[in-house]
Amino acid sequence: MRIGITCYPTYGGSGVVASELGKALAEKGHEIHFISYAMPMRLDGFIGNIFYHEVEISSYPLFDFPLYTPALASKIVEVARFEKLDIVHAHYAIPHATSAYLAKQILGNQPLKIVTTLHGTDITLVGLEPSYLPVMKFSIEQSDGVTAVSRFLKEKTLTNYNIEKDISVITNFVDINKYKRGASPEIRKRIAPNGEKILIHISNFRPVKRVQDVIKIFDLVRKKMPSKLLLVGDGPERSNCEQLCRKLKIENDVQFLGKQLEIICLLSASDLFLIPSQSESFGLSALEAMACETPVVSSSVGGLPELVVHGETGYIAEIGDVERMAKYSIELLTNDARYKLFAANSRKRAVEKFDKDIIVNQYEQYYQHVLAR
Repeated sequence: MRIGITCYPTYGGSGVVASELGKALAEKGHEIHFISYAMPMRLDGFIGNIFYHEVEISSYPLFDFPLYTPALASKIVEVARFEKLDIVHAHYAIPHATSAYLAKQILGNQPLKIVTTLHGTDITLVGLEPSYLPVMKFSIEQSDGVTAVSRFLKEKTLTNYNIEKDISVITNFVDINKYKRGASPEIRKRIAPNGEKILIHISNFRPVKRVQDVIKIFDLVRKKMPSKLLLVGDGPERSNCEQLCRKLKIENDVQFLGKQLEIICLLSASDLFLIPSQSESFGLSALEAMACETPVVSSSVGGLPELVVHGETGYIAEIGDVERMAKYSIELLTNDARYKLFAANSRKRAVEKFDKDIIVNQYEQYYQHVLAR
């Protein structure tokens, strides 16, 4: 198959999944064409049947804002015509599904199928804005196939947009051969020279991620045992988080690492992953932690309960319940036998339910189903 993939190339779950899916499909012999305004960050290294097409946006004094949606549609038309695409897979509905629909109309009789994958905030936050809702609803309804990364997101989409659409749940995935716990004594020694416990959080530091809750949880854990906190990523909440650390006088035990391309060594060096989000349709970073045998303490929102099994691979608490999340963290970090069991269960669940090969096969079958209609 010749598959066009359009996604956000930035530090976020939808772009990561799109990139990893494209690479996995290319390894299976499909021809993959990424269409975006920048190279997706996970596209590292040369793969012969992966091609990148940059969306060029012209600046003109009359336009106060860049017109990305029509520019993307035009680029999809160009790539589809000259590369004979079978499918355009739009990751994150706005504006990718909208641009794909417009491109399909321009192409006319040329057969091109649109598959849209809903990732989360495109549905739960952005799409519900009155200025976007009608376009979002239309784009979903006009897609030839629609998938969601969790059962929660599927139900939320059907309810929020009042549509009758067959949405298939195809979860996010992890490369279990790549994401696995490795020896990292040098990193541990550098981060925790006196044998402290290491807690970690990875996100794009948006308010919805509640990174300040991560810091408050860590502060309570730190009062009970020597520990360090790694904050990986960057975004609008970073300055507020740095100020909170100084206010709590824990800045010497918290490391802001910024955006990191290589996170396996950091997850392998960590003892616990914290994800107390306000909204989380799946939680890809938590899955990557589980694959590295790092148990997870999370909020009970969205798709997280579909990923984290309470009392087996980690613990789940109500959103904003910092004290309970800290209590769970302390219980796990002070019980060596339970911790080892949770770590093993985390890896086992990642392997059995979310392995890359399992999920990529599901996408392949879904493409064939859409093309056969």
